[in-house]
Amino acid sequence: MNFDFTDRTVMVTGAAHGFGRTIAGAFATRGANVFACDVVEHELAETIQILGDRGHGMLVDVTDRASVQRWVDQALGLTGRVDVLVNNAGGVLGQVGRPLEDVATEEWQSIVAVNQTAAFWTAQAVAPAMKAATSGRIINISSGAGLGVSKTGIQAYAAAKAGQIGLTRQLAHELGPFGITVNNIAPGFVLSNEATRRQWESYGHDGQHDLLEGIALRRLGTPADIAHAVLFLASDNAGWISGAVLPVDGGK
Repeated sequence: MNFDFTDRTVMVTGAAHGFGRTIAGAFATRGANVFACDVVEHELAETIQILGDRGHGMLVDVTDRASVQRWVDQALGLTGRVDVLVNNAGGVLGQVGRPLEDVATEEWQSIVAVNQTAAFWTAQAVAPAMKAATSGRIINISSGAGLGVSKTGIQAYAAAKAGQIGLTRQLAHELGPFGITVNNIAPGFVLSNEATRRQWESYGHDGQHDLLEGIALRRLGTPADIAHAVLFLASDNAGWISGAVLPVDGGK
């Protein structure tokens, strides 16, 4: 398939590195105007440099509804449209797995906010423009943790990613009558950032071997594997796919 997004407006959260940077780059090289956001200023600047003239960056805390709305307004002001939203921001925020009775209120809430609630704020912000255009693609990046048990052992992360999948299905039915599709990608283990690299190293030789043995293709994923799935769901080829959860995990 030859994906062409010439002059379409694509918005990507969490684009400073990892999945987000690779997804943003994949759209830019295919002609899209890419609006990328993150809270990590220097890495976001690097992403925008990579994107070139097609890239537009803004520091955005996606857990802040007003900040999200300003970001969407920027895109609408410059291009007059939003064709694709990729909710990629998330993660474990430096937390590690602990017994549930030891988890503080703010630790739970912060992970739910960035992994689940933020996807609601961004979808809410782009919905009016997509409805007016009677078309649009919203793609949420969840995790295998949302479909089963999280390897991180972090209760909030597993719950938030599962909740994001539920939100995906609900929005698919609400927005479908307006020609908008809403889908979810659940990545397997990918060395995409420092947190996942530390997690991989913590397993040691035997643990790494066991993890790979549980993957049908016997390899870890790459950010490009995730980006290719996003491109498909954002394309015209996926026009009758909505409310779906696509595991991109090498086979389980």
